[in-house]
Amino acid sequence: MIAARFACFLSLGLLAAAAFAQTGPASAVPASQVEAPAQVLVSGKRPGPGLWKVSKDGHVMWVFAVHSPLPQKMEWDSGRVERLVAQSQEVLLQPGVGVSVGWMGGLTMLPSLIGLRKNPDGAMLRDLLPADVHARWDVLKQKYIGDDDDIERFRPYFAADSLMDAGLKRNGLSKGDDVPDSIVKIARKHDVKLTATAVSVTLENPRAALKDFKKSQMEDLACFTKTLDTLEGDLDAMKLRANAWANGNIAEIGKLDYAERQDTCSKAMLNGSFAQNNPAFQNMRERGRAAWLKAAERSLAANAATFAILSMGQVLGPDSYLADLQAKGYTVESPK
Repeated sequence: MIAARFACFLSLGLLAAAAFAQTGPASAVPASQVEAPAQVLVSGKRPGPGLWKVSKDGHVMWVFAVHSPLPQKMEWDSGRVERLVAQSQEVLLQPGVGVSVGWMGGLTMLPSLIGLRKNPDGAMLRDLLPADVHARWDVLKQKYIGDDDDIERFRPYFAADSLMDAGLKRNGLSKGDDVPDSIVKIARKHDVKLTATAVSVTLENPRAALKDFKKSQMEDLACFTKTLDTLEGDLDAMKLRANAWANGNIAEIGKLDYAERQDTCSKAMLNGSFAQNNPAFQNMRERGRAAWLKAAERSLAANAATFAILSMGQVLGPDSYLADLQAKGYTVESPK
């Protein structure tokens, strides 16, 4: 469990593919520039989006686009997906980064995990932030988090992440992890092969890596400020997209883009001294994409039918993973 926590943190942070990796096409309108009406989140059973079909030489791959966040009270109707998974020979799991520290590595990290999210040298947010930025932070913290003295010791990156998580919960949104988890359960139920596509990074000395991270500097002030600037507009856009995903409305999903905050926070992690000083964490996005494409082409050649899970941002737009397959000669059909 201890090893998994640190590994999960590095995986999500360094790939930035965490919670909000579902970006729309480049022509989408930034959420902060859209005045969205108050959104009532859907509830009950919902179908989610249709599936993309990738085919070549009589072989087919069905691609299901997961999304985050989703309405808390929505129940995903998995009937259509279950039929396709049951007819497939293989399920490709989502691309990403897997960080391994091993069992013994996890034990050696126990004493060092304390203070993982805190600023080096005991610094407080008020010591790091301009006065006007801290004043805006205090207003939003009180609104979404409440009294929490401990969070004032967090690095700006983690304080911003905690604020976003609290905003999601306050607005009836969940991370939506139960959808991909359900697909895994369906595959196991029907004895369909599950294939990981994530890039794997092994930390030979995880305790030293953790100590290095805790001492490292993060260029995260821009991430923190961008979160304050766009939080409430982003939450409105997330509600719109959550409803659109639940109802299978692909056109609506592509209209708004709240990638601006996500990209800024990605740079805070990827450009930090820890990532820069560890070659294993360089070019993670490119490596993750290449690993998935290699797995997809192998699976398409080997199987009559394959089922794959991607994020909505990896499916939509000219820079999508499916656009790469199309450029390689595969036929890509969008849901009707």
